[in-house]
Amino acid sequence: MASKPVYRIENIVATVTLDQTLDLNAIERSVEYVEYNPDQFPGLIMRLENPKVTALIFKSGKMVVTGAKSTEELIKAVKKIIRTLRRHNIIITGRPKIQIQNIVASANLNVEVNLEKAAFLLEDNMYEPEQFPGLIHRMSQPRVVLLVFSSGKMVITGAKREEEVEEAVYRIYDKLKELGCIREEY
Repeated sequence: MASKPVYRIENIVATVTLDQTLDLNAIERSVEYVEYNPDQFPGLIMRLENPKVTALIFKSGKMVVTGAKSTEELIKAVKKIIRTLRRHNIIITGRPKIQIQNIVASANLNVEVNLEKAAFLLEDNMYEPEQFPGLIHRMSQPRVVLLVFSSGKMVITGAKREEEVEEAVYRIYDKLKELGCIREEY
């Protein structure tokens, strides 16, 4: 009996909006572990060790936060960034608005996939093995893109919520099984 599909969130990219402008020069002067070189890039870079995320902070009050492995970790990171700024006398008014832009996950279906057959039977896919060894499948529900490899390994991108990752993994597994495109490992 083959084991069930497994997945892991690799990265969450989110935008955070603070409804105010920020003085990046003041932040650079007072916060020790930031990088700010406006000639190279207009944002200030803040890296956290725990949780391990990177935030690009712009003077408009917008931030891009990458590296979180869960929504919970993302929220924890944003709170830590705000606390750090406040601790260094940077006044933050109001609550940050967090919006997840993209979740990237890896998965293993724990079966071998017949990509030729899947490419023929599945809708909304692209498979050109001379160009790329995986089948690219655009799923409409949830709206994600899957890179499916013959080994059963997958990359999922485009999800906006963690639940969409799980739904996509089980949905493609069931669909491939229904179409007879998988060989179970024994």
